[in-house]
Amino acid sequence: MRVLLVSDTHGVLDARIEALAREAALVVHAGDVGSAQVLERLRRACPRVIAVRGNNDVASKWACADLQELQTLGESVEIDLPGGVLAATHGDRFAVARRHALLRAAFPGARAVVYGHSHRLGVDDGERPWVLNPGAAGRARTFGGPSGLLLHAAAKSWTVEAVRFPR
Repeated sequence: MRVLLVSDTHGVLDARIEALAREAALVVHAGDVGSAQVLERLRRACPRVIAVRGNNDVASKWACADLQELQTLGESVEIDLPGGVLAATHGDRFAVARRHALLRAAFPGARAVVYGHSHRLGVDDGERPWVLNPGAAGRARTFGGPSGLLLHAAAKSWTVEAVRFPR
């Protein structure tokens, strides 16, 4: 199963990230979505989209017409995939100095945890659960360009591929 992991769009989805979603069976957005339009575009590209709320996903930063969509976003979710569970959270509630250890402790039954918040693309697969950050899939603080992660989940093995596009 091919899963596109994204985060930190802040209301703007890069078209190249959207194109990756067309080839995925599932898109998981790890928060700071920014608008219902981002989720609508992802859903047009991939029928199955799961998103969590980020620290910037608050009523004062979303359009009034989008507030119903905002209310559907939870703080975290655990998703059954072939070969294990993927947990998703934004990560802002976990102290920076110990974030990966705290995420692992919060989701001990997961095979991997995807989070955002830092806008920093990274794959920490040295121990389980893996801790994955897809970086930023929009325009805000991309640190080199919009990025995401492609998770290939099979019953026997998982692999992760980082994708970064030039600004």
